Amino acid sequence: MKELIVVEGKKDAEAVRRAFPGADIMITHGWGLTAGQIEALQTAERRRGVIIFTDPDHAGEQIRRRLAALLPNCRHAFIPRNQATSKGKVGVEAAAIPAIQQALKQARRGRRAGTTFGMQDLIRGGLTGTPQAAIRREKLGRLLAIGYGNSKNFLWRLNALGIARSEFDAALEQMEAELNGCDETKGNR
Repeated sequence: MKELIVVEGKKDAEAVRRAFPGADIMITHGWGLTAGQIEALQTAERRRGVIIFTDPDHAGEQIRRRLAALLPNCRHAFIPRNQATSKGKVGVEAAAIPAIQQALKQARRGRRAGTTFGMQDLIRGGLTGTPQAAIRREKLGRLLAIGYGNSKNFLWRLNALGIARSEFDAALEQMEAELNGCDETKGNR
């Protein structure tokens, strides 16, 4: 990886180094970044790029948003919560090496949150306002490589990470096929 990878803690960094032995990593220690570290991140973003790879929890999302505001051209890597949970711990440190590798390979470029998607898109897709909405957001987030979020957070990710309407529609269709037990590549039910 040529980009600098930003993680929350020391154990997260160790896990990423197992997946990518030569990776350069910066640890945030929660939100304990100094002005000098923020300046170093901004320099790294301009020179080589930065990937934000925080835990799939509330604190990780808060750190991601703060960093994204400071690093508008960074990329974002997400790991599904079910792949980042082990022995009661949730985080990058709990993920298997293949899951970490896949998450970083699928990192997406951030951009200023636009208005491509609105709440009506989530409603139409059954991604909010239904008993199965959380499960559907988790599955769609996996397919789009943007991770899980509550309705508001998921909408922000769709817009801020540059998901195209066609990509959203195709992933929604694939999710429906998976949920209905149909493998579209084989035409089986």
